[in-house]
Amino acid sequence: MGNIVNSINDQIQKFKDRKLNISCYEESKLKEILLDIGYYRLGFYCYYYYDKNKNEFDQNIKISDIVNLYYLDIDLKYLLLKYINRIEINFRTKLIYYVSMKYKDNPYWYVDENIMSEEYVKDFKEKIYTEKFKTENLALKKHHEKPTSGDYAPCWKVFEYLTFGSIITIFNNIKDEEVRQRVCDKYNIKHLNKFNLLLNSVRLIRNICAHSGVLFDYSLPKSVSTIPQINFNKGDRNSLDTSIKIIGFFIENISVNRYQDFQDEIKDFFETRKKDTVLASVIKDRIKYLD
Repeated sequence: MGNIVNSINDQIQKFKDRKLNISCYEESKLKEILLDIGYYRLGFYCYYYYDKNKNEFDQNIKISDIVNLYYLDIDLKYLLLKYINRIEINFRTKLIYYVSMKYKDNPYWYVDENIMSEEYVKDFKEKIYTEKFKTENLALKKHHEKPTSGDYAPCWKVFEYLTFGSIITIFNNIKDEEVRQRVCDKYNIKHLNKFNLLLNSVRLIRNICAHSGVLFDYSLPKSVSTIPQINFNKGDRNSLDTSIKIIGFFIENISVNRYQDFQDEIKDFFETRKKDTVLASVIKDRIKYLD
């Protein structure tokens, strides 16, 4: 898009100059789309069909193909985020329960240097558990209004206001490996390193879904380890399909019924969109969904 503001008419002309077929929409509808999605955002989905060497779009590609890809991406984010939220809540709950059962007399274990790494506790106190954090979150505000509240609230109150990434960081900074392994065992994974890699894969997808990133061609920065419970397509361990399978793995270990729902929704999502030959190629070659 460059650094110059372009009018809607200029944006449409740029599409024409780059030989994109826009005849599938009336001009009024095209303007509506550009004012809704935005020329810059739509550009994230244009590049898949754009030949940089020729400085023009691929032949036989219509702007409706780009819009359809955009909505595939958006709809898939909504679908995955619903199940990722379930994973996040489940992991938070298990972390609170099993660590708190280990340290029954210490509901503030997350700031105890005997339990947590010293560096983490220092960082948490200085950067997370601030006055702003305590006053902006209702349950914590009410807790600290009591004269006997102490410096910190119990973990089950505090953790509700922490991000998925922060919860994972807490887990990784618990000194007692045995208690971390106990949480890990609840998801049928025997090795903590593998568990962390899988869980962080879910976190990365969650951030893309929640912060409007482009999802369809996402590739994990590091290949996940092979585990018997996940059947990766053709040995692929980086693509978005890999991440979808990881999400399914966690859901299956939370609820067999929800896992079946997840499987059905994913299959229906892709099978419906495969009817569009242009999207079918994205699903196969970029997302690498082959089921």
